[in-house]
Amino acid sequence: MFERFTDTARHVVVQAQADARRLGHNYIGCEHLLLAAAAAAEPASAVLRDQGVTPERIEAAILRTIGRGHKADPLGGIDRQALAFIGIDLDVVRARIEAAFGPDALTGALPAACRSRRPAWGKGPLAELTRRRRRRRARRGAPLPAGTRGNAPLLADPAPGGHIPFTPRAKKSLELSLREAKALHDNHIGVQHLTLALLALKDGMVPVILSALGAPTPSLRAAILARYRKAS
Repeated sequence: MFERFTDTARHVVVQAQADARRLGHNYIGCEHLLLAAAAAAEPASAVLRDQGVTPERIEAAILRTIGRGHKADPLGGIDRQALAFIGIDLDVVRARIEAAFGPDALTGALPAACRSRRPAWGKGPLAELTRRRRRRRARRGAPLPAGTRGNAPLLADPAPGGHIPFTPRAKKSLELSLREAKALHDNHIGVQHLTLALLALKDGMVPVILSALGAPTPSLRAAILARYRKAS
């Protein structure tokens, strides 16, 4: 199914994951997909914003209803596009940090050895990194045994440890987007189909958010369909 997604629709899905991580949520819900869809540079997104369903208002509604997670990502507020322009990929940076110091290195509490003014030799992430380097040199590049946390080398390829799963309802909305595309006789899945699928949900956070923002689903759906019919 994902091979039918347009580049912009795929970006919305990726942005939903980034928004979930930034808000400290350990899942990707329909509310994150709606937040990302409203921020996209697509006609369906413009319709949402014109009807008052803006990214700012959606995020405020999410925070009022769910709140911010306990492990908000400290890298979440950094301008990804600006860093990418100079060749820095935040996902690679995060993966390397977590590979060296464990999956909670960015969001967990700072180790006591790092909080102390004086170094605690033999403890903490730096000491562990030194031990790993010594083991690699001793084994002349042989891989470290698996099964121990933090065994991945500092410059390892990005690992899937930072993956955030979709909720069942979010998965359902992605499946519904294919149905919306077929109903419109489109052979691709765009942001408009994903947005229409989110609007079709009868339960979950999306109806709650739209109700709080005073944006009736039927009028949103009609406006999106009218915008695309006019464009075609």
